[in-house]
Amino acid sequence: MRADLRETCSEIWVIDCSPEGHQPEVATRIFQGVQQPICIVMAARKREKSKAEPARVRFCALPKGRRDEKFAALEKMSLAAADWVACPSGWRDPFLPAATGLWATLPALGEFFVYNGSGVMPGRTWVIAPDVESLSARWSHLISEKDLAKKEILFHPHEGGDRTVSKSSRIGLSGHEHREASVTSDTSSLIAPSRYSFRSFDRQWIIPDARLINRPNPNLWGAYSARQIYLTVPEDRTPSAGPALTVSSLIPDLHHYNGRGGRVYPLWGNRGATEPNLKPALLSFLAKIYGRPVSAEDLMAYIAATIAHPAFTARFNADLKQPGLRIPLTADVKLFTEAVTLGSEVIWLHCYGERFADPKADRPKQVPRIAKGSAPFIPADGEIPSAPELLPDRIDYDPAKHRLHVGKGYVENVTSQMWAYEVSGKHVIHEWFSDRQRDRSKPIIADKRPPSPLDSIQPDGWLAEYTTDLLDLLNVLGRLTLLEPAQTSLLERICDGLLIGVDRLQEAGALAPPEEPSSADKKGKSKKKVVS
Repeated sequence: MRADLRETCSEIWVIDCSPEGHQPEVATRIFQGVQQPICIVMAARKREKSKAEPARVRFCALPKGRRDEKFAALEKMSLAAADWVACPSGWRDPFLPAATGLWATLPALGEFFVYNGSGVMPGRTWVIAPDVESLSARWSHLISEKDLAKKEILFHPHEGGDRTVSKSSRIGLSGHEHREASVTSDTSSLIAPSRYSFRSFDRQWIIPDARLINRPNPNLWGAYSARQIYLTVPEDRTPSAGPALTVSSLIPDLHHYNGRGGRVYPLWGNRGATEPNLKPALLSFLAKIYGRPVSAEDLMAYIAATIAHPAFTARFNADLKQPGLRIPLTADVKLFTEAVTLGSEVIWLHCYGERFADPKADRPKQVPRIAKGSAPFIPADGEIPSAPELLPDRIDYDPAKHRLHVGKGYVENVTSQMWAYEVSGKHVIHEWFSDRQRDRSKPIIADKRPPSPLDSIQPDGWLAEYTTDLLDLLNVLGRLTLLEPAQTSLLERICDGLLIGVDRLQEAGALAPPEEPSSADKKGKSKKKVVS
């Protein structure tokens, strides 16, 4: 759309009406019921406009404040005013001001990778659960329903979608059982569920059935292996607090990063983990700069060390107002090596010990644990009751006792840093608990359709595996908070030292130059296959 507007028009003006960002206070919203950021775009075309020359784009943001104050500012606005800021002129560049200062010299994260795409978009929430027991019960209820109309309601198809109970499946998900017959004619037991990265640090289960998942993204399933890892980052929004990206060893959901969409960057491009998804020329160039081999794992660890922590988000807060992450890439081999060591531990923690394990570096291939005496634990009288006791609906924290209350049970040795840990506005422990509590219903926003009745099928009481998952989560968050001072110090020293800028990388051919799209490509008519 941006390319088409630049080709068709001569002048474009963009007014940001939501400088407060996503989900601002209601009093600040131009439209009270709309949580998404709103902008006004005006475009004009001269008769002699050449399609070969992109339109000039200018940007202006309304002042933060109440809705009536914004309307007053709009009344006074003039297209001839001096406070319009020029935007980049690339055909597909965002309608946002260009980066400035140090930030503008840093390479973009996406320039390091060959491929990035969307996470899995299930399209129906009942195919995901924090326990296999719930998925099995939901599937049994679905296939036992004899009334086709009721079965369709349970299945929960999208209007105009391509997944229904009567639709067969030609291709399955790589590495998992494939059933070609429709769900209507299927009387077999559940396809074995697979562990799934639902949200950052929240590992659940999914039914890996191509008939049930709206947009599975075959690339992710086809390249999955015991060595694969995925970076998940926000795409059309900016990180506001916490790590600017998170890492997973499991196939991630579309909304994995913080529940609001994003992009996935795999480490490997194939199932055999022999083809790195990082630009080969970039790895070769860095090896020459540092005088040592640089593997794909090294660069992934460097990225995790430098930007997967709150200090990065805080330091570049103003720059991150425009979506898109950039990497401060050091020219100092000692700092690079230090970052690789630190980042390897960060990835090991994000992946619950399943990746980047190294017993010699005190990273065993098991779920990480805080040192004895400081690790979270549940005392005998703090046990979280299971059935026939109902699932709990309450979780809160006692900072004086360092105690996390879960219903009638509690966990000791929980630090305030663990409790407060967030990923760009999403409180990790709260979000984790919301999918394991008694009332798991979510508010229905605007015209969003209600979920399938199958969603209400869940355990009667707290499961032992929930307790295990909670302790695992607390240990991971605790160890990550202990690493944050080292990451902060490292980032400061990297940014204060000599950096490898994007211009130098491009001149050396380490980054593929951006392709100038053809007229057909700009209009979305390119014959080149693109997999999202």
